[in-house]
Amino acid sequence: MHAPPFRASFLGPRYWPVWLGLGLMRLLHLLPITWQLAFGEALGRRLGRMLGSRRRIVRANLAVAFPAQNAAQREAMVDAHFAALGRGLFEAALAWWSSDARLRGLGTVEGVEHLRAVQAKKQGALLLTGHFTTLELGARFLCLAGVDFHAMYRPYENGLMDYFMHRWRERRSRLPALPRDELRTLVKALRGGASVWYAPDQTLDTRISVYVPFFGKKVATIVATSKLAQMGRAAVVPYFPAYLGGGRWKVVIEPALADFPGPDETADAARVNAVLEAGIRAHAPAEYFWVHRRFKHVPAGEPDIYARADAETPPAG
Repeated sequence: MHAPPFRASFLGPRYWPVWLGLGLMRLLHLLPITWQLAFGEALGRRLGRMLGSRRRIVRANLAVAFPAQNAAQREAMVDAHFAALGRGLFEAALAWWSSDARLRGLGTVEGVEHLRAVQAKKQGALLLTGHFTTLELGARFLCLAGVDFHAMYRPYENGLMDYFMHRWRERRSRLPALPRDELRTLVKALRGGASVWYAPDQTLDTRISVYVPFFGKKVATIVATSKLAQMGRAAVVPYFPAYLGGGRWKVVIEPALADFPGPDETADAARVNAVLEAGIRAHAPAEYFWVHRRFKHVPAGEPDIYARADAETPPAG
């Protein structure tokens, strides 16, 4: 696959905020890493206090996922999540622009042997994970550990960001990004023994979804994971990135799912959710994308947990 071309329109006023934002991030990326992370956390906490509707979304998600928390514990986790979001901006900048020498030694990857066992069978692998604030940097540490993979690619609405993200990810992974909608390309790569980065938790196409539990609440979940594994004759290998503090990170690769896919795609989808939930709880509970409305699509008759956030959001324009 070829990356989208640079267009002259990218130099126009519409894209100036993107240029400005990326330029500022590139400059701040030159600071000591611990300074960047501290600034990002402070920025995230501040924005978390200003963005009331988003804060209510995070709070609503955490009330579902961690019902045993009291009010003080939940607010502390909301703050921790926004701090992680702010830090994630700088973690992404480190992933995009830092040299291998700068990053080497800052992250450890555990469980590479589980992926190697799959590759030894000449079998493709779906690297199953969720959307975490450490997503970009976690993928970079996989590459530093010698794991080459295709990134499953969803084009950005902003053309300039799409142009850059495609190139950054291909340069990082050393393999072409694969469009998520080109099923034949994905299947061919998997059958050829390739590894493909895959995070199905924010793909909510209700036409190919079933309602299965996620943190105890039934929510629309796509069945594509088992379909891709079956069509690509691929193993599903979960992995989870996490920030350890002090400018250090860890990525944990787990054993391939046994007997997957099974005969029931609904059971498979429930199993994927259970794997993601366990990984979130064990490795990075505050770094999962709780700012995303993961519990939006629920069975008919279920209450809308985001109703208050929507009601208090001022209309656009």
